Amino acid sequence: MVIRVYVASSSGSVAVKKQQQAVVGFLEANRISFQEVDITMQEDQRLWMYRNIPRNKQPEKGNPLPPQIFNQDQYCGDSES
Repeated sequence: MVIRVYVASSSGSVAVKKQQQAVVGFLEANRISFQEVDITMQEDQRLWMYRNIPRNKQPEKGNPLPPQIFNQDQYCGDSES
């Protein structure tokens, strides 16, 4: 089981940064092993993330924002989920 958290290291949004920190902090505090994937540095991973978020979980306009969480290839949710 590999938990992957898709983040953006160079996000200009304070809200996105706080949500990313909250998710990573929760996983670390609970000693849950995870892999952090920076979508600003890996174009292929950013596209993979966009393609694998279910349509009903995508925003009406624009692209989904990080953090997004997956267990292997199964979508788990975002910071609000």
